[in-house]
Amino acid sequence: MAQHVLGAASRTPDKLALAVMAETGMTPYSYAALEAAVRGTGTGLLRAGMTPGDILLLRLGNTAQFPIAYLGAIAVGIVPVPTSSQLTQAEVDAMVQTLKPKAVAQSASVSAPTAGACLSLSEAELHAMQALPACDYDMGPPERLAYIIYTSGTSGQARAVQHAHRAIWARQMMFQGWYGLTSEDRLCHAGAFNWTFTLGTGLMDPWTLGATALIAQDATPPEALLTLVKQHGATVFAAAPGVYRKLLKPRQPLDLPQLRHALSAGEKLSETLRTRWRDASGTEIYEAYGMSECSTFISASPTTRAAHGALGTAQPGRRVALLGPDGPVAQGEVGEIAVHRDDPGLMLGYLGAKQETEARFDGQWFKTGDLGRMDAQGQIYYEARKDDMMNAGGYRVSPLEVEAALSDFEGLSSLAVTDVEIKEDVRIIVGFYTSEQPIDEKALQRHAQNRLAGYKCPRHFQRLSALPLGPNNKLRRKALKALIAI
Repeated sequence: MAQHVLGAASRTPDKLALAVMAETGMTPYSYAALEAAVRGTGTGLLRAGMTPGDILLLRLGNTAQFPIAYLGAIAVGIVPVPTSSQLTQAEVDAMVQTLKPKAVAQSASVSAPTAGACLSLSEAELHAMQALPACDYDMGPPERLAYIIYTSGTSGQARAVQHAHRAIWARQMMFQGWYGLTSEDRLCHAGAFNWTFTLGTGLMDPWTLGATALIAQDATPPEALLTLVKQHGATVFAAAPGVYRKLLKPRQPLDLPQLRHALSAGEKLSETLRTRWRDASGTEIYEAYGMSECSTFISASPTTRAAHGALGTAQPGRRVALLGPDGPVAQGEVGEIAVHRDDPGLMLGYLGAKQETEARFDGQWFKTGDLGRMDAQGQIYYEARKDDMMNAGGYRVSPLEVEAALSDFEGLSSLAVTDVEIKEDVRIIVGFYTSEQPIDEKALQRHAQNRLAGYKCPRHFQRLSALPLGPNNKLRRKALKALIAI
């Protein structure tokens, strides 16, 4: 996979591969410099005592060191695990218990595992590795494990999703099926390096094509981001819907003369937001649908537009179905969106969770948990989640995980969480609770922040006389949404 991604280093060694954009300048890497840094890091990881098959937990900030360490590990057969810098120590400790990593690549500014859990490699040590002699690529079967990413499980426990080296092949279906990307493009992604949407769409894919990747420096404000997009001549812009909401101001046009179009993923993009962007920028947003367990496989593109309200169509080379109890449903009927189990982008399985892995399959199909319908033209429309999973800024979050983290707070009699749309295009996680006496909600908020990454924390708490229950005393989670009072 690493050799495949860095193939442009031999074709166009002096071309700009990566620029970390800042208001005072940028940190550039040519393709030759990027490959040297990656392969030097691979050598350094081996010299540090790691061996192929070992797991490297990435706890790094939003710097170029993140993707370099990620690819450097893959280059020598070490398995990297990219994680969000927002995770708390408790969440990281839980990951360590599951992964048993050989080492952790650690920034001083990011929460670390409990001391002594594994070998720790500092940012300074990783940076020094970039100057080491180039490692040999560890070649092998495409089905072997390449990397692991985390997602919320429906059981409430975060799951480690194992991906094979072959996953990089699946991403080629997005080049024209979603991106409309060429080697001449300059793709700017608004996300942090440690988000898988950024790692894939913002870095691995432009590099595979020999294009230029542009990433904004950490904590760049929206107004500065637009200036950087213009200054650096971005031709394609990618972000989650929440970023587009922040960038758009009422009746204010966007001056982005080099921009051809924009990309969106992570959560459903509303038609209102799509229209506002088109009116302000004069360009289109092309949306894609996918999940941590599989790369995006439904999308719109410059050559295949989405119908009004639709996600788009299955990307060329993808096999997609809408499943009912007895198999694929008829056109126009609602079914569970599924992708064929032979898709090269589909996961190998959840680490240490064989039963949950098997539960996601229905014969030859992998079930996403999302409901949709398909029209006669192959356009797929998103309907709803089949389960109770929430969406927080592009991250899928299990309500059970949040409830388990907060249930021991003193004074709570019961607690249930769900995501609620408080206004058009804005959803937040809300905690509904019962208690015999009023509780300190600010203390409850601090308790959540100590246990959970910021994007998992409820933004609002609401006390109820009783949670809505069904005839068997089972929580009616969907009924919570109507009880919101803000």
